[in-house]
Amino acid sequence: MMVAVEIMTGSLFHVNVEDKDNARIVDLKRAIAAQQKLPFDRMILLLGDGRCISDDEEDLTMAECGVDDDGSRVYLFFKPIDDGSSRDFIFTWPEAFF
Repeated sequence: MMVAVEIMTGSLFHVNVEDKDNARIVDLKRAIAAQQKLPFDRMILLLGDGRCISDDEEDLTMAECGVDDDGSRVYLFFKPIDDGSSRDFIFTWPEAFF
């Protein structure tokens, strides 16, 4: 089954997932990682209906999640890199704006 994957930068590509009836979300993520050389452990998938797939749902079949037709579309996001830092980014307006 061919699944259309769109990265929110606007890039669109297609991934082939074998065994349409038994393929799981984790299989889709592995196929994306292998084809595009992307970090599997940081992937977040958002389905076409707006549902976000959590890490706990990776063992669900793609059909259970509604990804069951050629041309189904998913959106790919990434978890931030966990570098162990506790720093937060804070934006402050320059004083000239006050």
